[in-house]
Parts: sequence; structure tokens; C-alpha cells
Amino acid sequence: MVKETAFYDILGVKPSASPDELKKAYRKLALKYHPDKNPNEGEKFKAISQAYEVLSNPDKRKIYDEGGEKAIKEGGVGSANASSPMDLFEMFFGGGRQGPKKGKDVVYQMAVTLEQLYKGATKKLSVQKKAICKKCEGRGTISKKGAEKCGTCRGSGKVIRVQNLGNRIIQQIQTTCGECQGQGEFIDSKDRCKTCEGKKIIREKKIIEVIIDRGMEDGQKITFHGEGDAEPGPDVSPGDMVVVLDEQEHPVFKRPRTGGEDLLISMEISLSEALCGLRRSIKTLDDRILVITTLPGEVVKHGAIKCIIGEGMPRYRDPYEKGRLIIQFNVQFPENLDASIVPELEKFLPPRPPLDLEGAEQSEDVALMDLDFDRETHMRSDRRQYDEDDGPNANGMPGMQCATH
Repeated sequence: MVKETAFYDILGVKPSASPDELKKAYRKLALKYHPDKNPNEGEKFKAISQAYEVLSNPDKRKIYDEGGEKAIKEGGVGSANASSPMDLFEMFFGGGRQGPKKGKDVVYQMAVTLEQLYKGATKKLSVQKKAICKKCEGRGTISKKGAEKCGTCRGSGKVIRVQNLGNRIIQQIQTTCGECQGQGEFIDSKDRCKTCEGKKIIREKKIIEVIIDRGMEDGQKITFHGEGDAEPGPDVSPGDMVVVLDEQEHPVFKRPRTGGEDLLISMEISLSEALCGLRRSIKTLDDRILVITTLPGEVVKHGAIKCIIGEGMPRYRDPYEKGRLIIQFNVQFPENLDASIVPELEKFLPPRPPLDLEGAEQSEDVALMDLDFDRETHMRSDRRQYDEDDGPNANGMPGMQCATH
């Protein structure tokens, strides 16, 4: 005959429920009232976790059955508030509803050239990861019996310390188990595996081959499933290894920041090429030569943008389709001309616009001077700094900096 049934009622089971029935009831209710699913049912979720924590422990359940919740609190064996409901949920479900437990993913960054992304390549990468010790098969022991569970924390690695603060106030603190140092188990020094020193895992070096497909992009990830860190324990699968491509800057070709299959180049051309005809060669990323030519009489303006269809980057997973090669032309004007050829040159250029002096009572000729905006800005900054530090003050006196004592 139990004194109280409140915890049983919360889980919806009878006081005679078996451990399996308790576990089944908790699983159903915890998933239903988890804060991720029902944000407004936090207190309900907490009560369910508290009830299961007590009833799933045979010692606590016996004390509860005989004396109720008061006996649990006063008995010094932990209470309904002993641990975090989320910790209990994760321990029970193996990390929540995320599926089977896995080791950590290992992430590596690999530098690749634009040529490798254009043509495709295979690169070798030296990696390090955690692996299950083959010598002891992940037991940590030479013998096949494996590690012994810590009796103090029952294998959890944590213990509950109860402190009486007076006035019937009980404080409970969860701490790392001092007996096993939080490991939850013991390995006899004589039985400890010499290869992994009882840690069950070792650091393993490995060379992996990374296949770079044509058309891949900067920041693209290549995942090797099951090649990440391994963790000891039943039903724990290794994590993944993720290789992130880091595209190196190319001296000629650029890719748009927005992505896609286009390639960009900037081409410097002379004024004579811009006016009289252009014939240039472009070496592609796969070492072909493209010859571009403008039509007779065609003028290439400064900043003009043209493109060649089908000579950009290959499309990822469809490499026979390519984007555009986009060319921006920058016309280099001569610094000056021989004054003697100017009249002859004017015969072949559009006429100058007439000088408009309409409405002006008088006019005067002025000189044009070169202006360097960067240098001008720098000089203004220096002058402003001088005025702040050493310039005249409000009384017309030179500025003085105060000395600190």
C-alpha cells in the first residue's frame, strides 16, 4: 500500500506499474509535452520528468511509496528537483529526437584553384580524427569484461548533494562524481589497454581523396559520411567529415559574388584598338586560346562590357553547359599627343562643339590643373589634426596640450 499516488497519477500508471510500463509512460508524455512542441507546457514537462526520476530509481521509489514526497525530500537521497528535466530527457532519448547518437563532425578547409574548379580535380588531404581503439575494440581494457560501472553515481558520472539550509529548506546540487571523476566507470590499472590507455579511442591519421567536380563553387561542402570522430559506446555511429572548398584568387579570371556560371575578366586596351579595331587573344582555364575581334568601324567605349556565350564556368553536375565569359574593356588614353599631328587627327574625328558665349558680356581664358582627390583628402585630414592639437584657441593663442600629472 503506497502512501501517495501523485507521481503515479502524473505518469498515468498504477502504483504496481513495472519499470517498463513507467518507461513507456514517460516516453509518451515527455514527447507530447516537450517545450519544443508545447512551449506553454513547461511546468507539465517538468512534473513528468520529476515523477519519472523518482519512480525509475528503485531506492527512491521505495522511500516514496512508504513516506511520499516529504520522505523523499527529508531522506537525503535526492528529490523531484534533483536534476534538470532536459538533462533527463536527453539521457533517456540519447540527445533528444535527433535520431541515433553520432560522434562529432570533423571540418577541414581545402584550398583549390579556379583551374581545378573549372576542369575538375582529385586532391589528397591528410586528416586526423578520433577512432575506436582496434586493440581493445573500444572496451578500454585488455580483458573482454570491459570497464566496471561506478557504484556511487550508477554510471551517470554525476551525483546529487543535498544541503539543509534550515527552516525546512533543502538545497540540492548536482556535481561531478568524485569516485570516477565523471567517467561513470572504473578500469583496473592492470587491465587497462596500453594502446589507448583506457580511453577507448585513439587519434588516427588518414589520407582521403577529395574529388572536386567541375563547376563547384567557393564554400561548397563535400561530405564523407562516417569518416568523422568516433565515440565509444553502444549504438554510437561515427560523425561525418566535411571538406569546405576555399577558392583561391586568380590573377585574370573572377567569379561573380552572386554565384552562377559566369566568368569575369578586365581587359586593358589602347585608344588605337578602341577606335581602329581590336584583335586580342584570351587563354582559357583549360589552356585553349580564344581570339576576339571587333568589326571594322566599331568603337569600343571605355567601360564597355561584352560577353562570349558558352565560355564561362561549367555548370555543376551538368559540365557540358557553360556560362558566359564577360569582358569589361578599359581604354588607356595617351598622356599627351604631338601637337603637330592634332590638326590631321581632327580630320578623322567628329567635329568639336562650337564655343557658347551667348549672353556673356566678357569672357576670359583660365588654366586647367590636375586634381588628386586622394591627396587632397589626406591634406585636409592632416590640417584638421593640426588645428585640433596645435591650432589657435578661442583667444587667438596657439593651442596647448594639457600635461597629465
